[in-house]
Amino acid sequence: MKKYAQISDYLVRFLDNEVRKTGLKRVVVGLSGGIDSAVVAVLAHRAFGDDLLCVKMPSQYSSQNSLDDADNLCKDFGLRSITKSIAPMLQAYEAENPDMNNLRKGNLSARLRMVTLFDMSAKEGALVLGTSNKSELMLGYGTLYGDLASALNPIGDLYKSEVFELARHLGVTKSIIDKPPSADLWDGQSDEADLGYSYAKLDEALRLYVEERLSIDEIVKRGVDKDMLDMIVKKIYANQFKRKMPVIAKLTSRTINHDFNYPRDINL
Repeated sequence: MKKYAQISDYLVRFLDNEVRKTGLKRVVVGLSGGIDSAVVAVLAHRAFGDDLLCVKMPSQYSSQNSLDDADNLCKDFGLRSITKSIAPMLQAYEAENPDMNNLRKGNLSARLRMVTLFDMSAKEGALVLGTSNKSELMLGYGTLYGDLASALNPIGDLYKSEVFELARHLGVTKSIIDKPPSADLWDGQSDEADLGYSYAKLDEALRLYVEERLSIDEIVKRGVDKDMLDMIVKKIYANQFKRKMPVIAKLTSRTINHDFNYPRDINL
Protein backbone atom coordinates (compact mmCIF):
# COMPACT_ATOMS: atom_id res chain seq x y z
CA MET A 1 0.00 0.00 0.00
CA LYS A 2 3.05 2.30 -0.03
CA LYS A 3 2.13 3.29 -3.59
CA TYR A 4 -1.29 4.56 -2.53
CA ALA A 5 0.10 6.30 0.54
CA GLN A 6 2.37 8.27 -1.79
CA ILE A 7 -0.48 8.93 -4.23
CA SER A 8 -2.81 10.17 -1.50
CA ASP A 9 -0.14 12.46 -0.04
CA TYR A 10 0.60 13.88 -3.49
CA LEU A 11 -3.07 14.45 -4.33
CA VAL A 12 -3.69 16.27 -1.05
CA ARG A 13 -0.78 18.60 -1.83
CA PHE A 14 -2.03 18.98 -5.42
CA LEU A 15 -5.45 20.09 -4.20
CA ASP A 16 -4.04 22.50 -1.64
CA ASN A 17 -1.60 24.09 -4.10
CA GLU A 18 -3.98 24.37 -7.05
CA VAL A 19 -6.87 25.79 -5.07
CA ARG A 20 -4.89 28.30 -3.04
CA LYS A 21 -3.07 29.74 -6.07
CA THR A 22 -6.47 30.92 -7.33
CA GLY A 23 -6.91 32.95 -4.15
CA LEU A 24 -9.73 30.71 -2.94
CA LYS A 25 -9.70 28.49 0.15
CA ARG A 26 -12.84 26.40 -0.20
CA VAL A 27 -14.01 23.53 -2.40
CA VAL A 28 -17.28 21.74 -3.13
CA VAL A 29 -17.78 18.13 -4.20
CA GLY A 30 -20.91 16.41 -5.48
CA LEU A 31 -21.30 13.36 -3.24
CA SER A 32 -23.23 10.52 -4.88
CA GLY A 33 -22.54 7.60 -2.58
CA GLY A 34 -20.22 6.15 -5.24
CA ILE A 35 -16.55 5.36 -4.92
CA ASP A 36 -15.13 8.18 -7.07
CA SER A 37 -16.81 11.03 -5.23
CA ALA A 38 -16.06 9.32 -1.91
CA VAL A 39 -12.33 9.21 -2.66
CA VAL A 40 -12.28 12.85 -3.80
CA ALA A 41 -14.22 13.93 -0.71
CA VAL A 42 -11.83 12.17 1.67
CA LEU A 43 -8.78 13.63 -0.08
CA ALA A 44 -10.33 17.10 -0.10
CA HIS A 45 -11.18 16.84 3.59
CA ARG A 46 -7.53 16.08 4.33
CA ALA A 47 -6.55 19.20 2.42
CA PHE A 48 -9.28 21.62 3.49
CA GLY A 49 -11.11 20.26 6.55
CA ASP A 50 -14.38 22.12 7.06
CA ASP A 51 -13.63 24.32 4.05
CA LEU A 52 -14.94 21.35 2.04
CA LEU A 53 -18.68 21.19 1.39
CA CYS A 54 -20.15 17.92 0.11
CA VAL A 55 -23.39 18.37 -1.82
CA LYS A 56 -25.74 15.40 -2.08
CA MET A 57 -28.04 15.79 -5.09
CA PRO A 58 -30.47 12.88 -5.30
CA SER A 59 -33.19 12.51 -7.89
CA GLN A 60 -36.32 10.37 -7.88
CA TYR A 61 -34.16 7.63 -9.43
CA SER A 62 -31.50 7.59 -6.72
CA SER A 63 -31.31 4.37 -4.75
CA GLN A 64 -31.71 4.47 -0.99
CA ASN A 65 -28.46 2.52 -0.69
CA SER A 66 -26.57 5.33 -2.40
CA LEU A 67 -28.13 7.94 -0.13
CA ASP A 68 -27.29 5.86 2.94
CA ASP A 69 -23.71 5.31 1.75
CA ALA A 70 -23.21 9.05 1.24
CA ASP A 71 -24.60 9.77 4.71
CA ASN A 72 -22.40 7.11 6.30
CA LEU A 73 -19.28 8.46 4.60
CA CYS A 74 -20.04 11.92 5.98
CA LYS A 75 -20.46 10.44 9.46
CA ASP A 76 -17.31 8.31 9.21
CA PHE A 77 -15.07 11.20 8.16
CA GLY A 78 -16.88 14.17 9.70
CA LEU A 79 -17.64 15.75 6.32
CA ARG A 80 -19.71 18.93 6.18
CA SER A 81 -22.63 18.25 3.84
CA ILE A 82 -25.98 19.46 2.57
CA THR A 83 -28.69 17.91 0.39
CA LYS A 84 -30.06 19.65 -2.73
CA SER A 85 -32.49 17.37 -4.55
CA ILE A 86 -32.68 17.73 -8.34
CA ALA A 87 -35.96 15.79 -8.44
CA PRO A 88 -38.27 18.85 -8.78
CA MET A 89 -36.27 20.21 -11.73
CA LEU A 90 -35.97 16.82 -13.40
CA GLN A 91 -39.65 15.97 -12.94
CA ALA A 92 -40.71 19.34 -14.34
CA TYR A 93 -38.62 18.81 -17.48
CA GLU A 94 -39.81 15.22 -17.89
CA ALA A 95 -43.42 16.42 -17.71
CA GLU A 96 -42.74 18.71 -20.67
CA ASN A 97 -40.83 15.98 -22.54
CA PRO A 98 -42.60 12.64 -21.97
CA ASP A 99 -40.67 11.01 -24.82
CA MET A 100 -37.32 11.18 -22.98
CA ASN A 101 -35.30 7.97 -23.05
CA ASN A 102 -32.84 6.87 -20.35
CA LEU A 103 -29.85 8.47 -22.08
CA ARG A 104 -31.50 11.88 -22.17
CA LYS A 105 -32.66 11.53 -18.58
CA GLY A 106 -29.16 10.56 -17.52
CA ASN A 107 -27.50 13.45 -19.34
CA LEU A 108 -30.03 15.94 -18.00
CA SER A 109 -29.59 14.61 -14.46
CA ALA A 110 -25.81 15.00 -14.68
CA ARG A 111 -26.15 18.58 -15.96
CA LEU A 112 -28.74 19.55 -13.35
CA ARG A 113 -26.37 18.30 -10.67
CA MET A 114 -23.51 20.35 -12.08
CA VAL A 115 -25.71 23.47 -12.34
CA THR A 116 -26.55 22.97 -8.67
CA LEU A 117 -22.94 22.34 -7.72
CA PHE A 118 -21.60 25.43 -9.50
CA ASP A 119 -24.31 27.55 -7.91
CA MET A 120 -23.25 26.25 -4.50
CA SER A 121 -19.64 27.01 -5.39
CA ALA A 122 -20.65 30.62 -6.11
CA LYS A 123 -22.45 30.82 -2.78
CA GLU A 124 -19.48 29.33 -0.91
CA GLY A 125 -16.74 31.15 -2.82
CA ALA A 126 -15.32 27.74 -3.66
CA LEU A 127 -13.96 25.66 -6.54
CA VAL A 128 -15.77 22.61 -7.88
CA LEU A 129 -13.74 19.39 -7.71
CA GLY A 130 -14.17 16.76 -10.42
CA THR A 131 -14.73 13.08 -9.74
CA SER A 132 -14.18 11.42 -13.14
CA ASN A 133 -11.50 8.71 -13.23
CA LYS A 134 -9.17 7.95 -16.15
CA SER A 135 -11.18 4.93 -17.35
CA GLU A 136 -14.27 7.11 -17.72
CA LEU A 137 -12.37 9.97 -19.33
CA MET A 138 -10.66 7.77 -21.90
CA LEU A 139 -13.90 5.97 -22.83
CA GLY A 140 -15.98 9.13 -22.87
CA TYR A 141 -18.20 7.66 -20.16
CA GLY A 142 -19.44 10.97 -18.81
CA THR A 143 -21.66 13.92 -19.67
CA LEU A 144 -20.18 17.05 -21.19
CA TYR A 145 -20.99 20.00 -18.92
CA GLY A 146 -22.32 17.44 -16.44
CA ASP A 147 -20.09 15.18 -14.37
CA LEU A 148 -17.14 16.00 -16.66
CA ALA A 149 -17.24 19.67 -15.61
CA SER A 150 -14.97 20.88 -12.81
CA ALA A 151 -12.23 23.32 -11.91
CA LEU A 152 -9.82 20.63 -10.66
CA ASN A 153 -9.82 16.85 -10.88
CA PRO A 154 -7.53 14.95 -8.50
CA ILE A 155 -8.36 11.42 -9.77
CA GLY A 156 -8.45 11.94 -13.54
CA ASP A 157 -5.14 10.11 -13.99
CA LEU A 158 -6.20 7.06 -11.96
CA TYR A 159 -7.93 4.13 -13.63
CA LYS A 160 -11.10 2.89 -11.95
CA SER A 161 -9.35 -0.19 -10.55
CA GLU A 162 -6.74 2.14 -8.99
CA VAL A 163 -9.50 4.27 -7.45
CA PHE A 164 -10.74 1.13 -5.68
CA GLU A 165 -7.26 0.52 -4.26
CA LEU A 166 -6.90 4.13 -3.18
CA ALA A 167 -10.32 3.94 -1.51
CA ARG A 168 -9.20 0.92 0.50
CA HIS A 169 -6.05 2.76 1.58
CA LEU A 170 -8.08 5.82 2.64
CA GLY A 171 -10.52 3.70 4.63
CA VAL A 172 -13.56 4.61 2.57
CA THR A 173 -16.79 3.06 3.87
CA LYS A 174 -16.78 -0.65 2.99
CA SER A 175 -20.30 -0.67 1.52
CA ILE A 176 -19.19 1.92 -1.05
CA ILE A 177 -16.18 -0.16 -2.09
CA ASP A 178 -18.13 -3.41 -2.31
CA LYS A 179 -21.11 -2.30 -4.41
CA PRO A 180 -21.18 -2.39 -8.25
CA PRO A 181 -20.29 0.99 -9.80
CA SER A 182 -23.34 3.01 -10.82
CA ALA A 183 -24.05 6.67 -11.57
CA ASP A 184 -27.64 6.17 -10.32
CA LEU A 185 -28.95 7.98 -13.41
CA TRP A 186 -32.02 5.76 -13.81
CA ASP A 187 -33.57 2.70 -12.20
CA GLY A 188 -31.15 -0.25 -12.24
CA GLN A 189 -28.40 1.63 -14.09
CA SER A 190 -24.95 -0.01 -13.91
CA ASP A 191 -21.67 1.32 -15.31
CA GLU A 192 -20.27 -2.07 -16.27
CA ALA A 193 -23.58 -3.16 -17.84
CA ASP A 194 -23.56 0.02 -19.95
CA LEU A 195 -19.98 -0.59 -21.06
CA GLY A 196 -20.45 -4.33 -21.54
CA TYR A 197 -17.28 -5.32 -19.66
CA SER A 198 -15.86 -5.17 -16.15
CA TYR A 199 -13.56 -2.29 -15.22
CA ALA A 200 -10.81 -4.82 -14.46
CA LYS A 201 -10.80 -6.02 -18.07
CA LEU A 202 -11.25 -2.54 -19.51
CA ASP A 203 -8.39 -1.13 -17.44
CA GLU A 204 -6.05 -3.94 -18.42
CA ALA A 205 -6.58 -3.13 -22.10
CA LEU A 206 -6.49 0.63 -21.56
CA ARG A 207 -3.12 0.44 -19.81
CA LEU A 208 -1.61 -1.57 -22.66
CA TYR A 209 -2.99 0.79 -25.31
CA VAL A 210 -2.59 4.14 -23.54
CA GLU A 211 0.35 3.71 -21.17
CA GLU A 212 2.46 1.13 -23.00
CA ARG A 213 1.39 2.28 -26.48
CA LEU A 214 1.13 -1.23 -27.84
CA SER A 215 -0.56 -1.89 -31.17
CA ILE A 216 -3.92 -3.62 -31.37
CA ASP A 217 -2.26 -6.81 -32.65
CA GLU A 218 0.28 -6.78 -29.81
CA ILE A 219 -2.48 -6.36 -27.22
CA VAL A 220 -4.59 -9.16 -28.70
CA LYS A 221 -1.55 -11.47 -28.55
CA ARG A 222 -1.53 -10.87 -24.80
CA GLY A 223 -4.97 -12.42 -24.56
CA VAL A 224 -7.16 -9.30 -24.58
CA ASP A 225 -10.56 -9.75 -26.22
CA LYS A 226 -10.46 -8.24 -29.74
CA ASP A 227 -14.08 -7.06 -29.73
CA MET A 228 -13.59 -5.28 -26.42
CA LEU A 229 -10.37 -3.69 -27.62
CA ASP A 230 -12.00 -2.46 -30.82
CA MET A 231 -14.77 -0.90 -28.75
CA ILE A 232 -12.23 0.79 -26.47
CA VAL A 233 -10.20 2.27 -29.32
CA LYS A 234 -13.34 3.49 -31.08
CA LYS A 235 -14.57 5.19 -27.91
CA ILE A 236 -11.20 6.80 -27.19
CA TYR A 237 -11.12 8.54 -30.55
CA ALA A 238 -14.85 9.23 -30.85
CA ASN A 239 -14.90 10.97 -27.47
CA GLN A 240 -11.78 13.09 -27.82
CA PHE A 241 -13.99 16.20 -28.02
CA LYS A 242 -15.09 15.59 -24.42
CA ARG A 243 -11.49 15.86 -23.21
CA LYS A 244 -10.78 19.22 -24.88
CA MET A 245 -11.84 22.79 -24.47
CA PRO A 246 -14.08 23.93 -27.35
CA VAL A 247 -12.01 24.30 -30.51
CA ILE A 248 -11.74 27.96 -31.51
CA ALA A 249 -11.49 28.92 -35.19
CA LYS A 250 -8.16 30.69 -35.63
CA LEU A 251 -8.42 34.23 -37.07
CA THR A 252 -5.69 36.22 -35.29
CA SER A 253 -2.00 35.77 -34.53
CA ARG A 254 -2.64 34.73 -30.91
CA THR A 255 -5.65 32.49 -30.49
CA ILE A 256 -6.69 31.00 -27.15
CA ASN A 257 -5.67 27.33 -26.87
CA HIS A 258 -3.64 27.55 -30.10
CA ASP A 259 -0.75 29.91 -29.40
CA PHE A 260 -1.99 31.79 -26.32
CA ASN A 261 -1.47 29.11 -23.70
CA TYR A 262 -0.26 30.88 -20.58
CA PRO A 263 -0.95 28.85 -17.41
CA ARG A 264 -3.33 30.49 -14.99
CA ASP A 265 -0.65 30.76 -12.31
CA ILE A 266 1.87 32.69 -14.43
CA ASN A 267 3.58 35.54 -12.61
CA LEU A 268 2.77 38.92 -14.15
